[in-house]
Formats: sequence, C-alpha cells, structure tokens
Amino acid sequence: MRRLLMMRCFPALLLSLVLLPLANAAEEATSGKVKQRTEVYKTIGDVQLTMHIFEPADHTPKSKSPAIVFFFGGGWSSGSPKQFFPHCELLAEQGMVAMAADYRVASRHQVTADACVADAKSAIRWTRANAERLGIDPNRIVAGGGSAGGHLAACTAAIDGFDEPNEDAKVSSRPNALVLFNPAVMLASEKGLPPAVQKRMEGLAKRMGTEPVNLSPYHHLHDKMPPTIIFHGKADTTVPYLTVERYAEKMQELGCLCKLVGYEDAAHGFFNQGRGDNSAYKDTTKQMTQFLRDQGYL
Repeated sequence: MRRLLMMRCFPALLLSLVLLPLANAAEEATSGKVKQRTEVYKTIGDVQLTMHIFEPADHTPKSKSPAIVFFFGGGWSSGSPKQFFPHCELLAEQGMVAMAADYRVASRHQVTADACVADAKSAIRWTRANAERLGIDPNRIVAGGGSAGGHLAACTAAIDGFDEPNEDAKVSSRPNALVLFNPAVMLASEKGLPPAVQKRMEGLAKRMGTEPVNLSPYHHLHDKMPPTIIFHGKADTTVPYLTVERYAEKMQELGCLCKLVGYEDAAHGFFNQGRGDNSAYKDTTKQMTQFLRDQGYL
C-alpha cells in the first residue's frame, strides 16, 4: 500500500560541449513506435559521454516536443544508462524525446561526485543548446533519475556552480521539471535528524570531492524550484525516507510544487523494471506519466 502526499512546493579541463550535429551519431535501433540513437554530448579529456535518445517514430526537427533526461543510479561509482531505457521507450511512445545520459563515475573514471554533477549540468545544457536541431521545446526539459542519478537531477535544478568553464553559461542548465526516484537529496547534517541518519551522511564525505553541503540539494532549495514528483520507499535504508519528507516540506514552505509518493515496505531501487512482480515499476511509471500530463508535457 502506498501513501500519496500532495504538497505545494516543489581544476582545468580540456573539454568541448558538442553543439553541432555529430557525424558519428549512431543509429542504434528503430521500432514501429520509437527510434533510438546515440550522440556524444560532452568530450572531456579522452572521455566521450553519450546521450541515448529515444524519439517517437514520426519525430522531426520541427516537432518541438517536450524532453526528459534521465540519470542512472549507482552511488556516483557505477551504473548504466540502460537502467532508464524502459522509461525512455515508454515516454517516447507517448510523444516525448526521452534520453538517458552517461556520465563519469568513480569505478570507470576515478572521479568524485562533483564531476558527476558537472556532467549532469552539461547534459541539460547540451539538450537545451541543441533543442532546435533535436526538435525539442527548450522550455519543456525535464530532469529525472534514481538514487545518485536523482541527486544529479535535483542538483541541476537547485545548485549553482559546478559548470564546466568552456561551456556557454548563457544557456541554462536548469530543467523545467523533476522526476525523482528514491533520490539522495540531503547529503549534509541537519537539525533533528536521527543519529543513524547523521552518521550515514558523514560517511558520504569522501565521495563528494567537496564539502557535502555544497552538493546537498536540500540545503540549496529556492523559490524557483521546478514542479517535482518523488517516488520513494518507506523501508529504504540507503536513502532514508525522512530525508525526502524534509525535502518536500521545505519545497512547500518555499511555495513550490512537490508531490511525494511513498511506498510502504519498499526498499531502495523498488521502482526499477523487473523488480519483484513489477507492480512498483508499473505504478510509478503510471503516476510519472500522469504528472507529466498534468504539467503539460504529454
């Protein structure tokens, strides 16, 4: 059984942000309803980061469709964009340009979370900078993600800085809405938290690359936060439910829209396709779709 809470709130680098059509864009798959391909959205050193793009079959550069960019989970250390391929295909079938972004992680690139945040901002900025070519409405770009990926999505909306120096700062890296699955939104201490939660946060410091508070979305919330929906298990011991409750409450206080959907007895990662009997995946995607419809994205 789930409970629905409605709240009115919600050093130097060689890199190039890819702003022009890529000759090596790869066409990965084409189905009756959805086209899939990849493009490089960011090159940093010898690392090329790709965007996996799912489009409606009839999508063209003139479509001006809403878009969503998903970021995978994995504790800023591992993971794959494939985690959100099912979500991308589902939303592309309904008219969105849905994308899953790769980003640097500790196990493959020896980076800390601050670099992950920089990549997430690059991904949103690339999407907006290329909106006309991609057939996307630059004013209807959603950021989504699960766990550490949810953290990255929230950071793009809440936190200033961590932008790459060679990118065009005139192009906003802030999304217009957020879809978050058991996101890590509170990474630094806060008054009134249980000792066990405080201790868990202290353990995150070595993974951040900066003071944890600098990368803690909760501590940077502002009154211009975009409409947000959060799906979270109440039995989550990796990212305690209390932290998203606090986040949603603060969003409400700021006068923003935040819809928190809590799931009884659900653990971390409950929402993924293929987990258990798949009922949580079906329910969360159903509610995600309705939220996006309510916000004018579908």
